[in-house]
Amino acid sequence: MNPQLTFVTRLRRERLRNGISLDDIATPNRIKVELLEAFENNDLTDWPRGLYARAWVRAYATAVGLDPTDTVDEFCRLYLHGDRRARSTIREIASMTATHSEYRDDIGHEERRRGAATQSRQTPVGWYARFGIAARALRSRVAGLFSMAEKPRRAPRTS
Repeated sequence: MNPQLTFVTRLRRERLRNGISLDDIATPNRIKVELLEAFENNDLTDWPRGLYARAWVRAYATAVGLDPTDTVDEFCRLYLHGDRRARSTIREIASMTATHSEYRDDIGHEERRRGAATQSRQTPVGWYARFGIAARALRSRVAGLFSMAEKPRRAPRTS
């Protein structure tokens, strides 16, 4: 028996041991019963990929009483549906369109990386920007004065 069959058999056995039907899992999680049946038969052809696949496995594991984190981690190791990396998804899309995947970022992002030399990118400030800065400073000072005036003052204590 391969590891994938062992995984789904363990999940199905735990579900049956706890007396939980597939409807009990499908209804609150809004998953079709047919998809859960296919999952228990190790058929993931109609299953989503990535985040949704992991969410469905997490919901299944929670419903049958297994540790959801460990179950999702095992699912991600055994199935490509749970892969957390974007590169495999892009490679799969490229295989569907029958083209070679040459995935790369168009923007370098070198300035975001650690240890990269920071370049000072100061944009020229126009007269309207200076006016906006001055207006915000004036507004905050006026607001501070009004907030001080609105504070009720305590009457001095008389003993």
